[in-house]
Amino acid sequence: MTDTKAASWLTPQPNEIRVLHVEDNEMDAELVAQALRKGGFAFSVVVVRTEAEFERQLRLHSPDVVIADYNLPQWKGMEALEVLRRAGLDIPLILVSGALGDITAVECIKRGATDYVLKDGLARLPEAVRRALQERRLLRLRRQAEEDLARKVEELARSNAELEQFAYIASHDLQEPLRMVATYTQLLAERYRGRLDENADKFIGYACEGALRMQALVQDLLAFSRVGRSGGACGCVDCNAALAEVLQSLGPAMKESGAVVTQVFQNLIGNAIKFRGKEAPAISVQAEEVGRQWLFSVSDNGIGIAPEYAENIFVVFQRLHTRTEYAGNGIGLAICKKIIEHCGGKIWVEAQAGRGSIFKFTMPCDGLAAKELCGQEGSMSSPGAVSDASAETPLAAPAKA
Repeated sequence: MTDTKAASWLTPQPNEIRVLHVEDNEMDAELVAQALRKGGFAFSVVVVRTEAEFERQLRLHSPDVVIADYNLPQWKGMEALEVLRRAGLDIPLILVSGALGDITAVECIKRGATDYVLKDGLARLPEAVRRALQERRLLRLRRQAEEDLARKVEELARSNAELEQFAYIASHDLQEPLRMVATYTQLLAERYRGRLDENADKFIGYACEGALRMQALVQDLLAFSRVGRSGGACGCVDCNAALAEVLQSLGPAMKESGAVVTQVFQNLIGNAIKFRGKEAPAISVQAEEVGRQWLFSVSDNGIGIAPEYAENIFVVFQRLHTRTEYAGNGIGLAICKKIIEHCGGKIWVEAQAGRGSIFKFTMPCDGLAAKELCGQEGSMSSPGAVSDASAETPLAAPAKA
């Protein structure tokens, strides 16, 4: 069969595959065509003998599959694979040979041939072609899915960046007018309290309260939008140093509540103190190195969290209680989540209503660097400011933060 059938590629029939056959023997080419017909294929085929003809046909019409004789007088069928690669084509290539040793066959497969069929076993050719076409279809679907996913990830990243930019600008620019509203409503309350009727005093009080709440919300939103905007890389941190700073910051709240704290971090431990039960808060932070991560757990004996709210609590401004019950704007855990995920970690809660909570988060780490920072093989000793530290497992070596 000659390349006179190339014209049929211009108007392929429905469900017809296009075969580019590298073969110098017309009888062998006809046997291949017969095997494909017996296998149920509708196809058009072009037979070429030389590399130049092969390249010309590739430029004219891209085939669905290439079938190549392994040995030809002027070149080998495997050289067709190099031509396909140079052209950037992922067309499957099936070798056909009168004799092909197992070692040679395996080497051809390693180099990129899809399959090989012996000429005395052409009955297997249709199945080899069918499998090659299926693999090519699946590969294209996977590549398309990967491209779609990459495009969606890029769009999502751009959208998130735009939202963060908007949140930053909006919260930053809102501060000045809000400051004016808060200042003048407070002045109004101070100068005219008692000089108007009772309802007027109540309304002015509502306005002052609302303005102050809005100021707090805007400041929290600005703090949230700033996370990750500095562009600074995550690095190793001495957790004892971070702990000392946290304990100093939370000192008044700890003293007021009678909290017993063993190794803590600020937002999580602050929540544990705030959402306490009838007993004095007992809070513990522990850490262990798991693979190339530090796994931290912050447990408390507070009011706990119902399991159905385990995801909601990490959403910005999400509150499970009224402001009269517990102060705050519901942004602390959202900031924790954003910081941890920015550094490549994860955070979650093991929630039990009325039985305390266990917050867990991971941070990537370099085990060797961690041991160098803490200066010992085990965990770091507890700072003197921590009460009853010896009763709990002390915090392990530094994590990235």
